[in-house]
Amino acid sequence: MSDNHILSQDEINALLSGGLDNEETEQESQTDEIDQWLTLMEQDALGEIGNISLGNAATSLSILLGQDVDITTPKVHTVHQSEFKDLFPTPHVGIHVDYTDGFLGMNLFVLQDQDAKIIADLMMGGTGRPQEEELSELHLSAVQEAMNQMMGSAATSMSTLFDRLVNITPPAIRVLDAAEGELPYFSEDIIIGVSFRLKIGELVDSNMIQLIPLSFAKEMVGSLLGEPQTQMTEEPVVDTASSVAEVETEASEPVEFPIETDEPSAPASEAAQKQVTPVSFPSFTELDLSAVHEGNLNLLMDIKLQVSVELGRSKKKINDILGLHNGSIVELERLAGEPVDVLVNNKLIAKGEVVVLGENFAVRLTEILNSADRLKD
Repeated sequence: MSDNHILSQDEINALLSGGLDNEETEQESQTDEIDQWLTLMEQDALGEIGNISLGNAATSLSILLGQDVDITTPKVHTVHQSEFKDLFPTPHVGIHVDYTDGFLGMNLFVLQDQDAKIIADLMMGGTGRPQEEELSELHLSAVQEAMNQMMGSAATSMSTLFDRLVNITPPAIRVLDAAEGELPYFSEDIIIGVSFRLKIGELVDSNMIQLIPLSFAKEMVGSLLGEPQTQMTEEPVVDTASSVAEVETEASEPVEFPIETDEPSAPASEAAQKQVTPVSFPSFTELDLSAVHEGNLNLLMDIKLQVSVELGRSKKKINDILGLHNGSIVELERLAGEPVDVLVNNKLIAKGEVVVLGENFAVRLTEILNSADRLKD
């Protein structure tokens, strides 16, 4: 290379990220170790879980940020708590998520602080090129909201994948400093790491890692590989030889049956005389919903109903909400003079107009929805 040679951007990036080759070497050395804890099939299943769940999460993040978001190429490896200092040498942002329904466990998503700054800046209406050197509480709140939407989409995908309801707690976020020592989230030494490549438009091209306790990772993989289904398919299979042997064994033992008497017992005779017939119900069109018996109405006397009036709605970006102050005007989607909605327990039942009654506002009902319209909603 000559003295007047100008380095290209790729060469500069290669110099700045000189640890990439070392990282790839470390991941190759971890391949043999993860084989001790997870089979190849379990590793592929765990990567597929992350690929499907975060694939839909990327769509939600793309809508929020207004940028193309791509989360691809999951790589499964092991991480020891003692390795956190080397794995996260600079401050990172940790997003902690607990599973409450479907599974009982937790995982931790780790982002580089610069990636978190870009996401926060885009969430607040910026260009994605923040000037601040440190993450503020405002930035963390914006990232937390973005991850809340992402993890909600991921939980929905997992519900479809596992064919069960999967719910999570709202993500908790904090700045991680591995120099402080072991992370407080994990009680196990062996942690399963699932690394993803995160791309956000032309602004971000880095890695995001999902840390999962080994026991929780095995639980999810075991459920996906169909252990419950295996038991269900084996249950109807009957071994004819063993069944005959069991019948002969039971016949050789003294057993008391009601048929030893000349007449069957009373419960048996009553059951024999009963016949099962299908029950017919009237259709909804045959019911007179307007005719309510006074005695049945008394059952509702002590039930509280919340009546609310909705003047209108408006959608705002987080940046616009943060800019609200005394005297700000929020424009609604409804025109002046349009009827307002009257809701009972968040159910639309009528429309009306706002009037002044004495010193209070009131609503004069102009239209009441009929029973058929309310049942359709």
